[in-house]
Amino acid sequence: MSPTPSWVKKLKPSGPQGSELLAAERKKSSIDVGQLSEFLFTEEKLQRRNEILDILKSEKVFDKSQNYFAGRMDRFETALARAKKLQNVRVENKWNEDDMYIATELISEPGPYGLHEGMFLVTLRDQGTPEQHKLFLDKAVKYEIIGCYAQTELGHGSNVRGLETTATWNAEDKTFVIHSPHLTASKWWIGSLGKTANYAVVMAQLIIKGKGYGPHPFVVQVRDLKTHEPLENVHVGDIGPKFGYNTMDNGFLLFNKVKIPHVNMLAKFSHVDPNTGKYSRPISPSLIYGTLTWIRSNIVLSAGQVLARGVTIAVRYCAVRRQFADRDAPDSETSETPVLNYTMVQIRLLTLLASTFALHFTGNGMMKLYRANQKMMNEKGAGREKDSKRGAGPEETHAGSDLLADLHATSCGLKSLASSTAAEGLEVCRRACGGHGYSSFSGVGSYYADYLPTTTWEGDNYMLTQQVARYLLKSARSVLKGDKPTNDTTTILTNFKNRAEMGAAFDILGSDEDLVAAFAWRAAFLTFEALKHRDEQKKAWNDLLVDFYRLSKAHSQFIVVKNFHDALTDSTTTQSLNSDTVALMHKLFRLNALHTLETESSEFYASGAATVRQIQLARTTAIMKLLEEIRPHAVRLVDAWAFSDWQMDSSLGREDGNVYEDMFYRASELNPLNKITIDPYPGSEVLFKGQRSKL
Repeated sequence: MSPTPSWVKKLKPSGPQGSELLAAERKKSSIDVGQLSEFLFTEEKLQRRNEILDILKSEKVFDKSQNYFAGRMDRFETALARAKKLQNVRVENKWNEDDMYIATELISEPGPYGLHEGMFLVTLRDQGTPEQHKLFLDKAVKYEIIGCYAQTELGHGSNVRGLETTATWNAEDKTFVIHSPHLTASKWWIGSLGKTANYAVVMAQLIIKGKGYGPHPFVVQVRDLKTHEPLENVHVGDIGPKFGYNTMDNGFLLFNKVKIPHVNMLAKFSHVDPNTGKYSRPISPSLIYGTLTWIRSNIVLSAGQVLARGVTIAVRYCAVRRQFADRDAPDSETSETPVLNYTMVQIRLLTLLASTFALHFTGNGMMKLYRANQKMMNEKGAGREKDSKRGAGPEETHAGSDLLADLHATSCGLKSLASSTAAEGLEVCRRACGGHGYSSFSGVGSYYADYLPTTTWEGDNYMLTQQVARYLLKSARSVLKGDKPTNDTTTILTNFKNRAEMGAAFDILGSDEDLVAAFAWRAAFLTFEALKHRDEQKKAWNDLLVDFYRLSKAHSQFIVVKNFHDALTDSTTTQSLNSDTVALMHKLFRLNALHTLETESSEFYASGAATVRQIQLARTTAIMKLLEEIRPHAVRLVDAWAFSDWQMDSSLGREDGNVYEDMFYRASELNPLNKITIDPYPGSEVLFKGQRSKL
């Protein structure tokens, strides 16, 4: 194909230009975008993001122009080159962990070092002894060894206690024998393992003298440090192409009776005496939950930005895209209507826009809760394990303290709700972009595919809700016994119990506080209903799983609504934002809460938290009025998330609105397929002209 001719390059889209349309949208609102951005992220972090962005853009390897055209082999090769360069840039510029987080968010693709940074280093640090830090962690930090976290197996994911890989203690030479007894024992889905890692933290069933002690972490070398070839009796490789995440080398791993030294069992929480073979858990394993809750808390925190990215693209494009004339407009007005004016688009996008802020404030609240719990636990100190019933898997709920149990349950429920909201919301955004949403150039599809595994890692979203239900049932039993409330959960349960005979009368349409209280009431009602089914009616656990899912969702939605409300009533909010912006944020709060209430209306009605008439008015009047009031501010609100065009890599979501020019440029001038000429005739063995036959 010949280069794009000059006469084509001179063509412009018909009608108002995208840049003009977005400029007009921004004039409709007086919201101070810079002020809101600084409130969300702080001025310092925004400035740091821009500095890091300039550095990345100056390096040729980070150029994104061919991202959407490359196949899997090319994408992995490029990702590896970027990962190596990023480490070098990190050293050169003395970046800290926050800087690296910003850089990876800007690059916006999973990298081959992802699990080395995200799990291998964290696990060595948090579960290793000082001796093991010197032996493994110090080398890993310097990238002298590169690792991953090998837990999930071909036959087991969420059920960690069901893992099949074994680690058998050998008293004769004081080693552990790592073995994969079945094909389903193959480690699977392990990020960074396929081609990159030469070490792995392997979760394996500890066996001493024929007795099992549950899964424990072992540091195992899997590849030679010089040749990078698999070691003897180790079979390791990449699992192949996936729905997304194809810049990451997710791998498989099998062992054939591989011996490792005694010191390779991470021993901060569990220990095998090398002389006697006696197993002990001398320190409370509660802090292991800290790592899990930290990861889940970060998932909750990032969910708001993930969703905001899709909403930014969809809102901007729907402000530029014009389809059909208004049916009720005067005959003299024949111009097409911006898609964002249609209420069916608004009910999808503006409610998601409200959710982005709700998730952002909830993520901040989750991290505060995590830090508060960590501080309290460190001050209290780690004692000896007192709960003899505690199982071996990290999904076990017998945590070492009530505070940690609350944090664990909260992180499970919010991880499930937040990641599902973000993933499903991205697909809604893609569809709202119409046909062009299916193009890779939209910037939504590939991002959605890469984010989607978040709904199943760190616990499948449906399985995790059982952890929340189990905790809530336990909390409800304590309330029925007359125990005093110790946290928000037991407080709302106690309040419900005390008022159950009087009922509730919440002004959900006129009072923000009552709206929050209605969510608390519904969650408490569902908790005691589930407890009745379990304890009084003796229903089987499996028969209640659907109820438990709904209970977890209700509890988590209450936490989201409460966190959003708490953030808006905090004095720092009114000090940081002008009155117009604060008022608009309250409208977003109400839109998020009322839309959720309307969606889950049967439970609010059944619990007595809202009447049928209130629900009807919320649907037909309140929500529609909020959509109308928020609509003029939509573009400025997404601008406040401060995504750069380079980060989003989206034709549809361009800040300047030049949507169609960018799409055509990518298709016509960047597309490598347009640089070849094919031979279309079946009688010819030639496929691409100028190349040899491949038939």
